[in-house]
Amino acid sequence: MDRNNRIRACYQHAALKWVMAERMTNQSLRERFGLPDTKAAVVSQVIAAAPDAGSVKADESVGGSRKFARYLPF
Repeated sequence: MDRNNRIRACYQHAALKWVMAERMTNQSLRERFGLPDTKAAVVSQVIAAAPDAGSVKADESVGGSRKFARYLPF
């Protein structure tokens, strides 16, 4: 998957989680991509690029903690 497809998949995952009354996290996206815990940095890079592309935004209800960050489709 190239970068744009990963960002699109990130948005679609966030939208699916929103419909299910849940929020996307690094862990949920990593599970969606089928990556092990050791590849958390790869998913973090995708999530970091997604707001720049206008796909997702941080859920501000959890505060500024990066450890417990959740994301919403945008």
